[in-house]
Amino acid sequence: MAQADATVAGNVKHGAKMQSDWTEKGAAELGRGIAGGQIDPVELTQAFLNAAAANSQSDVIYARLMPERALAEADAARTRSKQGLRRGPLDGVPISWKDLFDTAGVKTEAGSELLAGRTPETDAVVLQRATQNGLICLGKTHLSELAFSGLGLNPVTATPPCVNDHGAVSGGSSSGAAASVAFGLAAGAIGSDTGGSVRIPAAWNDLVGLKTTHARLSTAGAVPLCRKFDTVGPLARTVEDAALLFAVMGGGAADLGSATLDGTSFLVLTTAAFDDIRTEPLEAFERSVSQLSAAGAKITRDAVPEVSQALDLSGTLYSAEAYGEWRTVIEAKPDLMFPEILQRFRGGKDVSAPDYVAAWHDLYKYRGAYAHATASYSAVLVPTSPILPPNRERLLSDEAYYKSENLMALRNTRIGNLMNLAVLTLPTGSPSCGISLMGPPGSEERLLRIGVAAERVLA
Repeated sequence: MAQADATVAGNVKHGAKMQSDWTEKGAAELGRGIAGGQIDPVELTQAFLNAAAANSQSDVIYARLMPERALAEADAARTRSKQGLRRGPLDGVPISWKDLFDTAGVKTEAGSELLAGRTPETDAVVLQRATQNGLICLGKTHLSELAFSGLGLNPVTATPPCVNDHGAVSGGSSSGAAASVAFGLAAGAIGSDTGGSVRIPAAWNDLVGLKTTHARLSTAGAVPLCRKFDTVGPLARTVEDAALLFAVMGGGAADLGSATLDGTSFLVLTTAAFDDIRTEPLEAFERSVSQLSAAGAKITRDAVPEVSQALDLSGTLYSAEAYGEWRTVIEAKPDLMFPEILQRFRGGKDVSAPDYVAAWHDLYKYRGAYAHATASYSAVLVPTSPILPPNRERLLSDEAYYKSENLMALRNTRIGNLMNLAVLTLPTGSPSCGISLMGPPGSEERLLRIGVAAERVLA
């Protein structure tokens, strides 16, 4: 009897260890385990829910878990798997969603007390598509207030930690999205990117992040910030994971097989991207560029002056649109907002309509010049962020530090949004330092193929 009890205990311990291993794997690998019969979708989903329950950081990562929905979806995925009717490679894989994507009957508050209790009746379109492809919705993750900060600091609701430094912010605005993956509480995450909100948290938490071309994926049912810049994108452990998540939300399927860097040519963009860059991101970037070159990529360094001119328009374009979107809601109850975010929104208050229209005319011109200057390259390279994750307490106590770090965090990523590019950030192997590969609008599938080859080199 004692021997039998020991055997049972050993099996339970082995099962717990196996499920713990599941939470450290990427979405594609888990999908293959489900397809091969080694992983049960219900047990997998429960493993992530258990991991969240056991993690002391879970409450500042997830705004709300959705166990009833998740387990019901997992049960349906289990049935499909047993019947040989899986809907795709990620059928049965649990992921998290930034709390600005509508979830039917579940609060979606976008990190703001201004939207407290807001409960939509239908899912966001990208969530509908992911669910139709069999993905499991684990819950909603915290974010910067109304998604208007690259830092991830949110004293109104919660501030998720960086996986490499729990005293630092995780990057925003998709802060909880990145943390949910980095801390093993989701197999992948969906965020949004208006000025860097997928790429900054991905880079600071050593993940892959894909900023998609504007309007490539639907933003219907996502709480807006700046509709002319808002995009949807995945945060994941691998390029393969990001590619599959992109596809299930309505993007194209990328062919990642036999990808190589032979014959590729990369432009290192010297305009603006290296101004005042900190030592660690610079060294990580240069080491990565050397690795890519050694693997067969041709490297060129050059300036594109129109990038600086476009960056000079950021204040006019972003603040005017964001304030125009939220003015009525904000001014009804401004005291509910974190003062730094309130001030940033109000920066658009005095932008005139002629100045806004003229800025867009200029931006279209700069986009054309950038496209012409970079057309011959496979991708354009920049450090994803020129800084490391800032300390949370100092951001709260030092106003000047908050402003300077927020602007620096988003400086390089804004290039991709202003030029309407597809951008993939990859880990460099140095903690919280990413390298971005920027491709022309609509080039996600090709960029992901290049990215999987680069990932193998940088790993």
